[in-house]
Amino acid sequence: MKTLKSFLIAMRTPRKIVVSRGRLIGSVLALTAGLATPLLATPFFFTTGNPNGKLASLSRRSAPGKIETETADDFFLQDTTVIRSATITGLVPVGTPLDSIRDVEVEIYHVFPKDSVSPPDNKVPSRVNSPGDVEIASATRDSSRGTLSFNASLAITSVTVPKSVVNNISVGSGGDGPATGEAVEITIHFTTPIILPVGILPGDQYFFRPEVLVTGGNFLYLSTTKPANFPGTTTPDLQAWIRNSNLAPDWLRIGTDIIGGTTFNMSFSLSGFTVPEAGTPGQANCHGVTISALAAEFGSVDAAARTFGASVKTVQNAVRLFCK
Repeated sequence: MKTLKSFLIAMRTPRKIVVSRGRLIGSVLALTAGLATPLLATPFFFTTGNPNGKLASLSRRSAPGKIETETADDFFLQDTTVIRSATITGLVPVGTPLDSIRDVEVEIYHVFPKDSVSPPDNKVPSRVNSPGDVEIASATRDSSRGTLSFNASLAITSVTVPKSVVNNISVGSGGDGPATGEAVEITIHFTTPIILPVGILPGDQYFFRPEVLVTGGNFLYLSTTKPANFPGTTTPDLQAWIRNSNLAPDWLRIGTDIIGGTTFNMSFSLSGFTVPEAGTPGQANCHGVTISALAAEFGSVDAAARTFGASVKTVQNAVRLFCK
């Protein structure tokens, strides 16, 4: 049986990084070799790092007898970006068949007060640097709707973490104590890619919120090491937040509010390509400008679609959602 330590050593990656063209030139050349049209776009890769074995937090789709519970953590973009895949790692009950992982949904949130009622209702200690009240509707992807597909693999047969937050989602509760399960890694492919813009400032911050429905159990999202800032920027790294249907639209800080005296990040990665010359959502020319930008960076819209693992129609739809 593998230990958590050996699992983490085997999968060691850098903490919260964004990789540019120079860092990924080998991958670009390898990918380009398989394309009919030269790939000119800059690859994007973001990771918070591997699980650190400190915390497991519920992130579950609603189902009969189960209320929706959301765990979210932030990431940073320096340019308008097409996100085509993601990975998450969490615990499921020991012995759970992988095909019991039935449904995965991903939502993206702006940082409060965007998409929110402000001032807030003051039912939680703070909403500063939390996810917004509601998700970015155009960026939601759901396996049950065919806008994402996923594959789960067993990473380690038994892991025990000292802290979890499952049911006791309230200020000062301390959470739900230790949790044990099998660590599974879920690789997500967005069949309709997610396109996210940046604002007028250099770069923009978002929250990534995955939910997983498991037959006969729960998915407990695993934490990772928390840096102070995003590398190469002065943008502060924000901590992980959680809410369930009873708390919504508010959120609580997992570390500061619930566990107390600490902060957490969650383990996930995102990959895709930057499109700096994309249009501006809400403007009349957004669709045309963005399609032209994709064609310029990838050689053609068809080449962009092949790179994303999608059809041209799907890419057009992703651009339409982005430009709303």
